[in-house]
Amino acid sequence: MTKQKNPQQANSNANRTKLNTYPDREFYAYPRLVTHVDDNFISTLTGLYRQRLRPDSEILDLMSSWVSHLPKEVEFRRVVGHGLNAQELARNSRLDYFFVKDLNHDQKLELESCSFDAVLCTVSVQYLQQPEKVFAEVFRVLRPGGLFIVSFSNRLFYEKAIRAWRDGTAYSRLQLVVQYFQCVEGFTQPEVIRRLPAAANTQENKSPLSWIMRLLGLLSGSDPFYAVVAYKNFKPLYE
Repeated sequence: MTKQKNPQQANSNANRTKLNTYPDREFYAYPRLVTHVDDNFISTLTGLYRQRLRPDSEILDLMSSWVSHLPKEVEFRRVVGHGLNAQELARNSRLDYFFVKDLNHDQKLELESCSFDAVLCTVSVQYLQQPEKVFAEVFRVLRPGGLFIVSFSNRLFYEKAIRAWRDGTAYSRLQLVVQYFQCVEGFTQPEVIRRLPAAANTQENKSPLSWIMRLLGLLSGSDPFYAVVAYKNFKPLYE
């Protein structure tokens, strides 16, 4: 049985609350055929997948959508998708199979233990109210040496993100995801990856007001890229 720890911040019931308390299945009842991050973020994520995911591996794309960020030129043995809207998932051509499940209602994954080489979670970790249990399930379905890549930016459905995420900073959100990994005994030390957009060389972007607005997400610009990566039991030598 996978052992779980409970860091104070991750375990606080108040930090798990959402402004929109209706079931997530209702919120996602209609497909949202939009891109949730910009092209620079997607390019960086695809590059990370190209570097870390081995060809012919079996992948679980957790909390997926209608688009895939996997490199098009790489063949994988099997890609299983999960999400909350079947119409969106049906549009994702990289998925060999998908299933619909509300992980805030039931965290159990109806998947065999040690059946995947990698699990991915893209721009969705902020909506998990029981992340410790979900990460424990990810650990269970991963093969030894398998990796879990959690990526995110500063965009979110504000009313559906948990309080710890809504009230957090970029640093505290990274630390929160690191804590999620540390909740499960057996993951390697989480690796943090940051790719921040370079500021344009204009007087407007150098002004203090512009800097503050960008920090608060009120000024348009490239999306920052954050990812946390860890392996089950050990990091393979080929990495």
